[in-house]
Amino acid sequence: MDLFELTKSLVNMASVTGHERACAEFVKGYLVQLGFQAELMPVTRDRSNVFATWGKPDIVLSTHMDTVPPFFPAHEDVDHIYGRGSCDAKGILAAQVSAAERLKKDGVEDFALLFLVGEETVSDGAREANLHPRGSRYIINGEPTENKLVLGSKGILRIDIRARGKMAHSAYPHLGVNAIDKLLDVLADLRKIPLPVSPVLGSSTMNIGMITAGRAANVVPDEAVAQILIRIVENSEPLRREITDLIAGRCELEIVRDTPLLLMEKLDGYETDIVAFTTDLPSLTNWGRPLLLGPGSISMAHTERECVRKSDLAAAADLYYRLVRDLKRRN
Repeated sequence: MDLFELTKSLVNMASVTGHERACAEFVKGYLVQLGFQAELMPVTRDRSNVFATWGKPDIVLSTHMDTVPPFFPAHEDVDHIYGRGSCDAKGILAAQVSAAERLKKDGVEDFALLFLVGEETVSDGAREANLHPRGSRYIINGEPTENKLVLGSKGILRIDIRARGKMAHSAYPHLGVNAIDKLLDVLADLRKIPLPVSPVLGSSTMNIGMITAGRAANVVPDEAVAQILIRIVENSEPLRREITDLIAGRCELEIVRDTPLLLMEKLDGYETDIVAFTTDLPSLTNWGRPLLLGPGSISMAHTERECVRKSDLAAAADLYYRLVRDLKRRN
């Protein structure tokens, strides 16, 4: 398959996080057909990463196979491929495979491909892969960066806040304890906390993404939970302490995820950028020095109109090919 056909085939294979098995088996089989030594690297009982080598891996091209919901299949026009994962990150996977085919054909040796599960949630595929490094010096991760080499990406502090109350008839609220009221008071105070600012990465941001609470309109709620994600631009420990002190004795706090920010190196001859999103790279520290680049715009990812330009896919395949060759010239 050519680059565009492979992208569409991958998009048409539903692989929402937790259900990547069929996609992983397809990708492994396809790489074997291309002549690579490919294997499934188990993550959970039914889920596996894919690792493929050509020689001894010195440089690794990597991205993820999972997507956010909902699944919707591929379609195309003259300039774009649409569908879930077209931008994030199945078009990227196809571009990396295309680059790998060309590298192999041109006699370049000692590189690998690592395709991961679970990036859209907790990077469990990357964390498992990090326990089994293969000796590479560099890992080139693919995410939608508009084909710019990223110099820095923000981290993630994901927290859950749980308020406990006591149920009662809403006509007699004094007989109960309203958990929603308790949660709202804490959230109001949380939103007043000054968030860190970095001269490189910019401002931290906070998103109260989900609130789950209540039984019925006429019942005083006994529980309320908020899921919050903060994009961090410095070490999270001071902010964690401040949040812990704010919530202590009022609600329960769970740190769900704490992924550090990442600063990366600049290479001559590549356009560069800074991104606000987080990738698998902080969980792949044993796979070599990190680089981040990929086709597509993050503004299209996770949307109902997700798409990628065909010209950007082709350019990305060229850039991955060039990056591998440039890095091999380094000592």
